[in-house]
Amino acid sequence: MLDRVDADFLLSAYDYELPKEQIAQTAAIPRDSAQLLVVDDQTQHSHHIFRELPDLLKSGDLLVLNNTRVLPARLYGQKPGGTEVEVLLLEEQQKDQWLALVKPGRRLKPGSKILFTPLRSDCSISLSAIVIASDEATRGRIIEFEISGNHSLLDVLDQFGQLPLPPYITDRDSQPEQYQTVYADRLGAVAAPTAGLHFTPELLDRLQQKGIDQAFVTLHVGVGTFRPVETEDITHHQMHGEWVEVSPEAVEQIRQTKNRGGRVIAVGTTSVRSLEAAAQTGEIQPYYGKTSLFIYPGYRWRVVEGLITNFHLPKSSLLMLVSALIGRERLLKLYQDAIEQHYRFYSFGDAMLILPEAKIDLTRECGDRL
Repeated sequence: MLDRVDADFLLSAYDYELPKEQIAQTAAIPRDSAQLLVVDDQTQHSHHIFRELPDLLKSGDLLVLNNTRVLPARLYGQKPGGTEVEVLLLEEQQKDQWLALVKPGRRLKPGSKILFTPLRSDCSISLSAIVIASDEATRGRIIEFEISGNHSLLDVLDQFGQLPLPPYITDRDSQPEQYQTVYADRLGAVAAPTAGLHFTPELLDRLQQKGIDQAFVTLHVGVGTFRPVETEDITHHQMHGEWVEVSPEAVEQIRQTKNRGGRVIAVGTTSVRSLEAAAQTGEIQPYYGKTSLFIYPGYRWRVVEGLITNFHLPKSSLLMLVSALIGRERLLKLYQDAIEQHYRFYSFGDAMLILPEAKIDLTRECGDRL
């Protein structure tokens, strides 16, 4: 029989059952009315409402938020013969050349042409694309776009593309802005950093009035965040690189926070990966580039002390990251309690606040496997 530490490295150990009706289909209105499960220490947890966050943190704490903005990255078109095509942009490789996931993939071999229809009938711009290569790492395609006039794809994307809501959100009544954080200002993600969806401008103001500061980093959420883990031994999983920016200003805010005894609380797993990617040399430094950092139990934490996060899909790399902070077994027990308390799960769902007092150190137990 495997011991607990060995089980931490098995994909099947991160499974749980969720009633379908608890997959949130619409955003909470107002945003900060979501439920909040607070993990107070290594044994206790309690139930709150997200708007109570200023009372749950301390003056001198620092929230680190991801300011990426979601692209209208889902496009619909057709082949010249009439076959319907769906394209999900992942990242720009060079000007007007993008890595994308496509459906139906088998029919879109290199050389295939795609014609796109604008969302509005008064649009005079024409958009087409040629598939120029396959990408084995993502099972996607490299697509080169052709745009009429002196335009780039980003110039015209809002006239052709739609916000790419996750496939488990089947209620299409949600408004596009509900899938953007109120502080999103760096266009480039294909999915929202969903822990940040709970903040309102008023809540951010109340946090600052309490002496809880805010720093911003950028991680453009791509396939690395939501790509399934497919190996039973999770240590063999390879994350796809995603673009990260941690500015000198953010680094200085973090250093000042730690020097005065404040706590660094990451808002979302993407903020976690941004900060930890910038500190892989041991101390956080400004960072601009891609990261493929995969965090799972046994990870040696360098920057992050606490976390605000949503409830994640079974067997996902995000579930493994949170397990690295408080332990897999405890996390799954918390998820079970959240299910019993009728919390809403996934992108539009409720949230969890893990305070620094709840953080555990698994590096001694797991270190020989890392």
